[in-house]
Amino acid sequence: MAKEVLKEKWFWTIVFSLILIICVPLVVVWVILILPYPLNFILTVMIFIAWGVAAGYKDWIMSKKEEKKKG
Repeated sequence: MAKEVLKEKWFWTIVFSLILIICVPLVVVWVILILPYPLNFILTVMIFIAWGVAAGYKDWIMSKKEEKKKG
């Protein structure tokens, strides 16, 4: 049974995705920490701005869906 699962493509896709979900944020934090002062501050602010834009866009899309549902 276990040997069959290890040969499946979906299993390795899930494993690779989980590794990326864990590693990418750690690499981003590491890069921010090794940058000199003005650059790490600018990058941190840019990340917060992008986060806010993404959240606003998500809320806008959800409100459009809700308006469409109501008529």
